[in-house]
Amino acid sequence: MAHSGREIPARGAARCAIMRVRRDFPEDVAMPEIRTLTQRRADLEQEWARWAPAHAVPAGQTVLRSEVVQSWRRSLPTVDPACLAAPADDAEIGSRWTESPLHAPVVELSGELRSIADDSGFVAAVTDEHGTILWSCGGRVMRRRAEEVNFAPGGRWDETHMGTNALSLALRTGEPSVVFSAEHLVAALHGWVCYCAPIHTPDGRRLGVLDLSTTWDRSHPLAMSTVRALVSAIESRLPRQLADELERCEIRLRCLGGASLTRAGRPVRLRPRQIEILALLALEPEGYTPQQLHAAVYGDRPVSASTLKADVSHLRNATGGDITSRRYMLARPISCDAVDLLAAITAGDLPAALRLYRGPLLPGSDTPGIAQWREYLTVSLRTAVLNSESPAHAVELGARCPDDAQIHEHALRLLSPDDPHRALVTARLHAARRS
Repeated sequence: MAHSGREIPARGAARCAIMRVRRDFPEDVAMPEIRTLTQRRADLEQEWARWAPAHAVPAGQTVLRSEVVQSWRRSLPTVDPACLAAPADDAEIGSRWTESPLHAPVVELSGELRSIADDSGFVAAVTDEHGTILWSCGGRVMRRRAEEVNFAPGGRWDETHMGTNALSLALRTGEPSVVFSAEHLVAALHGWVCYCAPIHTPDGRRLGVLDLSTTWDRSHPLAMSTVRALVSAIESRLPRQLADELERCEIRLRCLGGASLTRAGRPVRLRPRQIEILALLALEPEGYTPQQLHAAVYGDRPVSASTLKADVSHLRNATGGDITSRRYMLARPISCDAVDLLAAITAGDLPAALRLYRGPLLPGSDTPGIAQWREYLTVSLRTAVLNSESPAHAVELGARCPDDAQIHEHALRLLSPDDPHRALVTARLHAARRS
């Protein structure tokens, strides 16, 4: 592969960071630093013991960082802090890894990654954009410890499945992340410290993350600089045409308040049922078994499996073959306004959520899975607005939900007596009460 001009400094930075780690970390960690790490770990363990076993979120002052507290809050509904290992992805990891755009760059750097892992007591891992590990390496002892918690190819390390960890935070925020000892929600990970950074295409698309993990007592700031340098080296080795190919093939689905699909900027004509299936796949990135998707689309109606297969086959042609077969899921994410809305609500970005919300999800659809997602998105956004102290939020949502008297009443409670919006909101409330 020909190297671009920006690859040289990336490679140099990576090697420089590797040399620093080999020289300074972890054999030369001073005793005062170990004592500091021990005290920090004890403080975190004490805080974890107060909250996590009761599935509660820390309140008031806490030694936990705010991003960790927020991640615990998101994770506790789906993750048991007492679980012993990450769940396994049933999909064929070997083929997914060889087909990943990260495969060639990581293979090219694998010698340096293995050298770091062997010499400095790390386990290295690369995930896909969903947090499933595709590749890992490490010394025999550390690799065995990692495999005990399924920190290995096929392990699912996103927030929904494994709670708060460096991989899930980096995937969620798009920024480098460190998670130390009992900052991990899962107790089985308290003996670890993990350093992670996301890997992006030149146009900013997230392909996955690179993680270096080791035991808590080997924590060292140089590890993060090494991760950053290695990520830069990986990104510099991505095929230069990747961003152009992604842009040419980009699929955009609009399904809030209406429905339309474009590919490479051109309209794609699909039947309503096929739009519904595509919306479901976009909203459920982990996909469906054929039986699950059949139930989500048809409910109890006596529709043959061949009908669903035909619709999915048509979708594959429309999307360039980006739907897997053994488990129906998108091979890569598509641009979807409903997915963006869900992300904005989850992140607490109410202004962005309101900009995206042009109406209910596929309002004319009676498909069971769509109806459930429609209610979830609407109720989530509505609840966020009713909990907001900004009158602008209530006024904006009221324009899209003219029959929602409670939203209009909330807006009137927040608007000042001389606000010019009061007359408009009062008229909306009057009309809603009459309807």
